[in-house]
Amino acid sequence: MSKTDPVRQALLISLAFSAVSLSVKIAAFVVTDSTAALSDAAESVVHLFAVIFVVYGYKLSRKPADDDHHYGHERVEFFSVGAEGTIIILAGITIVYQSIASVITGIDVQNLGTGIWLLMIAALINLIVGSYVLRVGRRENNMIAVSNGKHTLTDVWTSGGVVAALVLIHFTGWMFIDVVVSLMIATYIIYEAYKLLRFSVRGLMDTRDQKVDCALQNVLENELPDSVKNWHHLRHRTSGDTTWIELHLVFSDKISLKDAHHDATLLERKMIDTLETDAIITLHLEPYDAHDESHTILKGANKNKDLDEYV
Repeated sequence: MSKTDPVRQALLISLAFSAVSLSVKIAAFVVTDSTAALSDAAESVVHLFAVIFVVYGYKLSRKPADDDHHYGHERVEFFSVGAEGTIIILAGITIVYQSIASVITGIDVQNLGTGIWLLMIAALINLIVGSYVLRVGRRENNMIAVSNGKHTLTDVWTSGGVVAALVLIHFTGWMFIDVVVSLMIATYIIYEAYKLLRFSVRGLMDTRDQKVDCALQNVLENELPDSVKNWHHLRHRTSGDTTWIELHLVFSDKISLKDAHHDATLLERKMIDTLETDAIITLHLEPYDAHDESHTILKGANKNKDLDEYV
C-alpha cells in the first residue's frame, strides 16, 4: 500500500488526534467533576478504540484477493463501520447510566471556567480533524473514512453541548442541566450509531444500491450493441471500491462467438465507465432462438431453488 494513500493518512491523523482530544477531555472531567464532561470523555474513549479498529479495517480492506479470499477483502468495510456503530451505542448507554447515577448520588460541578476552556480546545481539535477526514472520505468515495469523519464530528457536538451546559450552570446554578445535557448527548450519538449500523447491515445483506442500479439500467436501456437482442438476470453488489455485476445477454443464433464476445466487451466497458467505483462484470452469453431450449439443461440442477428465485 502506498505511503501517500490519502485515506490511510487521514485515518492515522484521526487516530493521533483522538488520543490528544481524549487527554484534554479527561482533564476537563477531573477539574470539573461534571457528569456531562465525564460523558464526553467516555464517548472519546470509545471513539479512540473505534478509530484503532477502523485503521486496521481499512488496512485489511486494501489487501488484494488471495487463495482464501477470491473476492478480495473490501467487505470488511461493513464490519468496520458496524463495529464503530456498535461501540458508539455502548458509549451512549454508558452516558445514560452515568447520568442516572449522578442524580442518585448528587450533582456537584466545580472549576467551570477551566473545564469550559479545555472542552472548547477538544471541540476545535475534533472539528478540524473530523472535517478533514470526512472531506477525504467523500473525495475518495471511502465509507470507512466517511463514517470515521462523521463520528469525529459528533464529538464536536457533544463537547459543544457540555460547554453550553457548564456555561448555563455557571450563570444559573442549576445543576440538573448537567444531567439533561448528558441525556441529550446520549440520544444524539445513539442516533448517529444507528445510521452507521444501518449502512453496515444493508451492505452485509447485499441490499441493492439504487444509484448503481439506475446507472446500469440506463446503459442497458440506451446503449446496447445492435447484436444484443435482450438482457435479463441483472444483479449487483458493491463492496468498498468495487462493484460486482452479473448479467445475461441474449444474441442472435447466427452471430459468431468472436463477434458476440467483442460486443459484450464493449457493453462491459460502458457499464464500468458509468460507475464511480471499479467493477468486475460477469456476462453470460445466450442464443436468442434456442434460449429456452438451452436453459432446460439446467432445470432442476440446483438443489432447492431455480435461478429465477435468486434474481
